[in-house]
Amino acid sequence: MKKLFDNILTVFVICIVFLIIIPLSPTFLDVVIIINIALSLGILLLTMYIKEALEFSVFPSVLLVTTLLRLGINVSSSRLILGNNGYAGHVIKAFGEYVIGGSPVIGFIIFLIIIIAQFIIITKGSERVAEVAARFTLDAMPGKQMAIDADLNSGLIDEETAKARRQKIQREADFYGSMDGASKFIKGDAIVSILIVFVNSIGGIIVGMVQGGQDFSEVLRIYITATVGDGLVAQISALLISTATGMIVTRAASVNDLGTDLKTQIVSYPIAILITGGALIAMAAIPGFPVPLLLLFGALFIFLGWRLSRKSKEPEPAPQEELPVSETEYYKNTENIYSLLNIEPIEVEVGYSLVPLVDESKGGNFLNRVVMLRRQFAEDLGFVVPTVRLRDNAELGISEYVIKIKGEPVARGEVLADRFLAMNQFGSEEEIEGIDTVEPVFQIPAKWITADKRERAMMCGYTVIDPLSVIITHLSEMVKAHAHELFGRRELVQLIENFKKVNKELVEDCIPNLISYADLQKVLCNLLAEQIPIRDLTTILETVSEYASTVKDMDMLTEYVRQALKRTITRKYVHDNTIKVITLNPDIEDLIMSNIKKVGNTSYVSLEPEIMQKIVSSQLREEKRIQDSVDEVIVLTSPVVRFYYKRLIEQFSSKAVVLSFNEINSDINVQSLGTVSIGN
Repeated sequence: MKKLFDNILTVFVICIVFLIIIPLSPTFLDVVIIINIALSLGILLLTMYIKEALEFSVFPSVLLVTTLLRLGINVSSSRLILGNNGYAGHVIKAFGEYVIGGSPVIGFIIFLIIIIAQFIIITKGSERVAEVAARFTLDAMPGKQMAIDADLNSGLIDEETAKARRQKIQREADFYGSMDGASKFIKGDAIVSILIVFVNSIGGIIVGMVQGGQDFSEVLRIYITATVGDGLVAQISALLISTATGMIVTRAASVNDLGTDLKTQIVSYPIAILITGGALIAMAAIPGFPVPLLLLFGALFIFLGWRLSRKSKEPEPAPQEELPVSETEYYKNTENIYSLLNIEPIEVEVGYSLVPLVDESKGGNFLNRVVMLRRQFAEDLGFVVPTVRLRDNAELGISEYVIKIKGEPVARGEVLADRFLAMNQFGSEEEIEGIDTVEPVFQIPAKWITADKRERAMMCGYTVIDPLSVIITHLSEMVKAHAHELFGRRELVQLIENFKKVNKELVEDCIPNLISYADLQKVLCNLLAEQIPIRDLTTILETVSEYASTVKDMDMLTEYVRQALKRTITRKYVHDNTIKVITLNPDIEDLIMSNIKKVGNTSYVSLEPEIMQKIVSSQLREEKRIQDSVDEVIVLTSPVVRFYYKRLIEQFSSKAVVLSFNEINSDINVQSLGTVSIGN
C-alpha cells in the first residue's frame, strides 16, 4: 500500500493521458472536474500556509501536472459537447445555465473577464516576479557562498552546516529558475482556453446546423452555453493555480522524488485539506451541482484532514535506547578504525573544572574569543587559522589545559576557573593576597586572586586578566609560533583562490608556469616561520614571478621576497623611526660567506664546531647584556648572510630576530647596541 501511494503521481499522470485519448461519460467527467477544482483550491491554500518557497519546492512540476489535467478535461469536454448534443455533465451544465444566468452572451463576457484578469494581471505579474527572482537569486549566489565560506573559516559553523546552506542556495536558484519557465505554462493555458472556446463554438454551430438540422438560435443556446460553461469550469481552476503561482514566487528545488515530496509536503498541512473539504460541501448548496459527489468528496477531504491533524498531535514514540556496543565490536567496522587516523590541526583539551569556561551551553565564551583570534591572525599574518577543536580530557588535572598542534602537545598550563590572574609587571610594592603562580605564556610571576580583590589589584598597578584570557593568550602564542606548520596545501589553495578574485592575471601568470604550489607553499611557510605576514600576495607573487625562473633555491627566493616586503618588515619591527640592533663583525660575515656549500637547489654553511660555538656564545652574551634595553632582540646583517646566520643561531636563540639591511627602509635610524664577534 505504501509503495502504491509513493507511485500515485505516476499513475495519476498516466490517467491524465488516457483522458485525452479515451472518451468519458458525463458522470465520470463530473468526477474529474470536481477533483481538478479540489486540487486547485488545495494548492492555493497550501501556498498561503507555507512560510517559504522551499516548503513546496515541487510546485513547478505540480504546475505542469495541473495544466496537463486541465488540457485533458478540455479535450474530453469538447468531445462530449460536440458529440453529445451539447451535454458534458452536470458541472459544465450548471456553469453554462446557472452561473451565467442562462445567457450565452453574459457567460461569454464573464469568461472574457476571467481570462483577461488571469492573463494580464495575475499570470503576467507572476511571470515577471519569477523572472526577476530567478535573476536576482542567481546574481546573489556568489555573495551567499562567500558568506558561508567566511562563517566556516571563522568557526561559526561546521562543515555539515556549510554544506546544508550551500545546498539550500542551490535549491533556491533551481526553484526560481524553474518557476521562471513554469509560469509560461499558465500563460499558454490561458491562450489555449480562448482558442478552445472559439473552436468549440464554431464546431458546435457546424455540428448543430449541418448535422443536426437545428436552427441558429437553438444551436446558440445549446452549444455556446455548453462551450462557455466548459471554459468557465477550466478557467476557475486555472485562476486558482495562477494565483497560487503568484503567491509562491514571492516567497527551491526538491531533494527527493516528486511523489515523496508531495506526500511529505502537502499532508504536513492538514488545515488546508480540512478547508478544501468544507468548501466542497458548501458548493453542494449551489443549484444544479451534483450534491452527492460534492458531499462525498467534501466528507472525504474533511476526514483525511482530521486524521492527519490528529496524527500530527500524537506524541512521537520515545526512541529506544541502543544497547552499548563493546569496544571490540565497535572496531570490527574498519571505517571506525580509520576515524582514529584523523588529526586535528589545533586542539585545546581542558580539565573538568575548566569546562564551564569554554562550554557555551554553560555560559562559556571560548568560541567567540577564538573567532576574534582567527580574525586577528587573518589581519596580522594574512592567512586563516584552521578551526580550533575543543575537548574535555578526564586524564588531565581538573585545572589543567593542553594545546595540541597536529595531535601533539606543544604547551600546557593550569588556571583556576574561579579566580583572576594578577601580574605585577610594573613593580608595585604593595602585596596582594593570593596563590603564587607563574603566568604560563611569558613566565611572569603572578598570583591567583579572588574576584573581590580584583579592583584593588588593578588600583595597585597589577595587570589582572580572567582565566579564559590566559588560555586564549597561550593559544594565540602557540598558533603564532607554529603558523608555518598550520599553513598546509589546503590553506594555500584557499588563499590563492580568494586572491584570484582580485588579481586573476597575476596568479595565472605565476602558478604553475613559474612556481609550483609546493614551492610557493615553502616560500610562504618560510615567511610565517619568522612571523612575516603574507597578506601582501601581490608583492609576493610579483617578486616570485621576477626571480623564480633563475632562482631555484626556495630559501634564497624567500630572501628576495623578504626584501620586497621591506615596508611590512619595517612597520613590524621599527618604532619611533629608530631600530636598536646587534650587528655582526665583518670577520664573521666573511667567514660565513666563504663556507657556504651548495647541494642541488639548496645551500648551507659548514663551519668548524669551535667557530660555531664561539659565534653562538657571543650572540647569547650580547642578548643578555641588552635584554633590559629592548623589548625584542634584533640582529642586523648583510643580505647574503641573513638566512645562514638565522639558521646558525635559531636552535640556541629562537627568539632573536635576524634582519638584513635591505629589509629596512633607508630612512630608518639604526642604533647598534652591540656586536657579535669571535674574539668576545
